[in-house]
Amino acid sequence: MFPSLVKKAGASSLTSSWPAETDGGACAFRLAVINDEITQDFEKACQIVAGDFGLHWIELRSMWNKNVTELNAKEVENATKILAEHKLRVTDIASPLFKTGWPGAPRSPQSETRDQFHADFDASAQDKLLERCISLAKSFNTDRIRCFDFWRLDDQKPYRALINAKLRQAAERCAKDNMILLLENEMSCNTATGKESAALLQAIPNKNFMLNWDPGNAAALGDTPYPIGYQLLPKDRIGHCHCKDVVRKPDHKYDWAPVGGGVVDWVGQLEALQRDGFRYGLSLETHWRGAGTPEASTRISMEGLKKTLTKAGISC
Repeated sequence: MFPSLVKKAGASSLTSSWPAETDGGACAFRLAVINDEITQDFEKACQIVAGDFGLHWIELRSMWNKNVTELNAKEVENATKILAEHKLRVTDIASPLFKTGWPGAPRSPQSETRDQFHADFDASAQDKLLERCISLAKSFNTDRIRCFDFWRLDDQKPYRALINAKLRQAAERCAKDNMILLLENEMSCNTATGKESAALLQAIPNKNFMLNWDPGNAAALGDTPYPIGYQLLPKDRIGHCHCKDVVRKPDHKYDWAPVGGGVVDWVGQLEALQRDGFRYGLSLETHWRGAGTPEASTRISMEGLKKTLTKAGISC
């Protein structure tokens, strides 16, 4: 089981230490790609992101067939050198923190073990994993760490207060090092929809606990992320955004799609993010593999994202 949990949020919270501007030219957002959506060859991924896509930002998840949290000191050093060579800054550490089962709780069939990205840490390893993420964030000069809220349960009520306490405890730990903890809404985890995201943010008021808003994940569970889900969210608590698209199938399941080719109203969503003052990372998380390879699929999806940004009147 987890160590004793804090009973209430402490006073130590912070707002982002990043400046208001994007440091990426005229783009309203920190437009990025999650590196392993392209290739596990980190140098090649950086070359494509910076050289071919013309971006200044990248999100780190796995490389060289290792989760970013399991890189050794030499690999971290090599990765920072590659980033510097391509003049890329890191939006956040896309860690698997709390993407595991809650101890003793029966999991929902919806909580399929998916998207592990070379990482599978059990519940007892989470505190150590958080410390590793904080260290990595410092090494890669970012103040943001992505997390989840455990594999989805059919009935969250008996466990929700303890889950929230664990997340508050993690946010308080991050605050000591001026870090932002980003909770991603994920259909296989307990916070998946806009409504669930809003409830969680209300339950955990720490200023450094923010949302990694993923409209595609919400849509995969049948939610309408924009405008319905987004309208429920406190806009000043959105600290990152993942961009992918979804098509729904007749059997009520879903497939991924290139951005602009699915059910998510990305034009409306991007317009709203700009209007509401969002200036943080907007990362392409392709997932779709319709072009045959991760790289080819990401190239098509990036083209779709840039066209969608243009339709939204945003120059990136």
